[in-house]
Amino acid sequence: VQLQASGGGLVQAGGSLRLSCKAPRMITSTFNSNVMGWYRQAPGKQRELVADITPYRVTNYADSVKGRFTISRDNSRKTVSLQMNSLKPDDTAVYYCNSKQGSTEYWGQGTQVTVSS
Repeated sequence: VQLQASGGGLVQAGGSLRLSCKAPRMITSTFNSNVMGWYRQAPGKQRELVADITPYRVTNYADSVKGRFTISRDNSRKTVSLQMNSLKPDDTAVYYCNSKQGSTEYWGQGTQVTVSS
């Protein structure tokens, strides 16, 4: 299974980016049943959950991004997106897409987000 993340880049503080993660090779029923999420890892720090969304579209956000980031999923396109607004330098990290159900999970390759002050 391959998760393809895109949308990262360099943006000034206060700006916006939209990350997308596609799972073209994942069986549709598996995608629909999995919790989809975004994690990030900044230099020298552990990977942390940014946001995730259940098959029933219940969302969960890290406190640091609440009110600024929005996660969504499009099951018909097997895509999960992360809209990031009001970006801060502390949001700088490599962002990873994740798909999981129980003990089975998959990771994307990561996309770099850099926010300049």
